[in-house]
Amino acid sequence: MDRLKQLESFVSVATRGGLTAAAKAEGVAPAIMGRRLDALEARLGVKLLVRTTRRITLTHEGSAFLEDCQRLLTEFANAEASVSAGGVKASGHLRVTAPAGFGRRHVAPLVPRFHALHPEVTISLNLSDRVVDVRGESFDCAVRVGDMPDSSLVSVRLADNRRRCVATPEFVRRYGMPRHPSELSRFACLTLSSDASQTRGWAFRVPRTAQGRGQERTLTGAGIPAEDGGEELIHLRPDGPLDCSDGQVLHDWCLAGHGIAWRSTWEVEAEIDAGLLVPLLDEFAAPPNGIYAVFTGTKHLPLRVRLWLDFLKAHYGRPEFWGGRG
Repeated sequence: MDRLKQLESFVSVATRGGLTAAAKAEGVAPAIMGRRLDALEARLGVKLLVRTTRRITLTHEGSAFLEDCQRLLTEFANAEASVSAGGVKASGHLRVTAPAGFGRRHVAPLVPRFHALHPEVTISLNLSDRVVDVRGESFDCAVRVGDMPDSSLVSVRLADNRRRCVATPEFVRRYGMPRHPSELSRFACLTLSSDASQTRGWAFRVPRTAQGRGQERTLTGAGIPAEDGGEELIHLRPDGPLDCSDGQVLHDWCLAGHGIAWRSTWEVEAEIDAGLLVPLLDEFAAPPNGIYAVFTGTKHLPLRVRLWLDFLKAHYGRPEFWGGRG
């Protein structure tokens, strides 16, 4: 217990900037805080703080030790809370980031629900289409959609993300529908502009035939072998009179009947169920990529982060959630 009290005192002095402020917060004399720090440094055999009459500064070793101490004390508090009367009690501040469109639809509505279950947790939600530096910007968790690049971050797959070509029934009545991905060049397609993040184009799985390979070279360049040896994955860049860097705008244009869009099921499933949009080329749909939770590691995750991950998995694992009925 003396060791724990020494760690708590060290963290309090380091974060409050002085013995007097830390002692006042705990309700003890500054001399007591000083003796605890002296005992800690003597036990470790290293100087953690440089103390003068005006200020206290951390040594290099002290800065590294402070981070470890804060994590250990958080884990200790979480361990006590998890077995306390009344069940699991998370606390602290949770910082989450997600893509703007996906976040508005499928992250933001869950935040108040999570807070209602864990009222001692405060939550900040950042919505941005740029790839946020989770570690560098001190986020606890990022929700990301699509293939995950190699990274030092840890990712947990929460759900599949499928993409479908869609158009309005009126558009199909007026212009017909493509029977093969290669026919998209004859239709008005609504595409992300070149400065958006979707760099490879629309993906389809097609039979591996001489004719298919010829079309592929014309439209996209080299194909990528799919899991089935008789098929291959191709990427198309269809043209169209309208493009935009914002996926929500493309979705709105598609609903207004301006063309064919290639959108994620989480974005269009409800409209398909309601008959507002018609799926096209489903027999050529590419294998799904994923919706992921990304974070810095699993060894010292605070309780609030673990509960948030479990909360996302529970909701995203229900098929009805993606139809707008979650």
